[in-house]
Amino acid sequence: MADVAIERNNAAPPRAARKRASLRTALKRKSTAAFLMTLPLILLIALLVIYPAFYSLHLATLNKSMQRFVGLGNFQFLFTRETFWLVVQQSCIFAITAVVFKALIGFIVAHFVHNIPAKGQRKWRGMLLVPWVIPPAMSTLAWLWLFDPSYSAFNYLLAGVGVDRIPWTGETGWARFSVILVNIWVGAPFFMIMYLASLKSVPDQLYEAAAIDGANWWQRIWYVTLPMMRNIIAITTLFSLIVTFANFDIVRILTAGGPLDRTHIFATWAFRIGIEGGDIPLGASVSLFMIPILAIAAVFILRDINKRGNEA
Repeated sequence: MADVAIERNNAAPPRAARKRASLRTALKRKSTAAFLMTLPLILLIALLVIYPAFYSLHLATLNKSMQRFVGLGNFQFLFTRETFWLVVQQSCIFAITAVVFKALIGFIVAHFVHNIPAKGQRKWRGMLLVPWVIPPAMSTLAWLWLFDPSYSAFNYLLAGVGVDRIPWTGETGWARFSVILVNIWVGAPFFMIMYLASLKSVPDQLYEAAAIDGANWWQRIWYVTLPMMRNIIAITTLFSLIVTFANFDIVRILTAGGPLDRTHIFATWAFRIGIEGGDIPLGASVSLFMIPILAIAAVFILRDINKRGNEA
């Protein structure tokens, strides 16, 4: 028995040493170190994003007084309201139109800056990023003055050439145009800087080979530039689509959803119903309706990126 106890005591230290060695090995792994370094951010996201998201799901199942469970009753009520489908239509028009024009303008401006000599690029990048760097609420207030029905700077210039005043925020068509225009002005620099970074990663040898093969400017763009930038274009578009759908400040400041709720998008209408109208569960239901729309867009875009990655 004494011999067995001695053998167990001799075996214990190596086992403990192996555990300490395995712990040190795990800590030395890059994946483990990366996880520990990102753990504070993961906890912050869980606190500020995941918990509010699940709490919104809980709120959407309650009645207006938040004292009775109604299940999907709030969603069924929304589906019967004409204003809700108007908001869905306006949100899609607002987001898709703005993202398309932001991508197009960003692509054109990125090529313009890319072809400027290196010494002048820093100055142009700084100037073109100003609309994106300024807080949107602050810049939207400036646009509000430009669209003012009585003191509009745009209308003053138009009057100088004999054009009648335009009701920028007072008529449905012009109000929609105004909020989309401001969103494009704010968001296009983001596309520009992302596309500019992607352009700089395209090897010059590809353009030289295309020129030797007789490709013109448009063919070089179509067959060289766009294929090399497709993943960046897709990811940037997805990110901008999410941000644009969730936009609040531009529409809220410019039109507050008017005239007659014709410029409301999901965020502003959810605020109108939930905060101003006092029906927080119904407002939460409106905001949650964005999730399936964005999920469908994300699935198609990310599946296309993954497909091209597998082909490469």
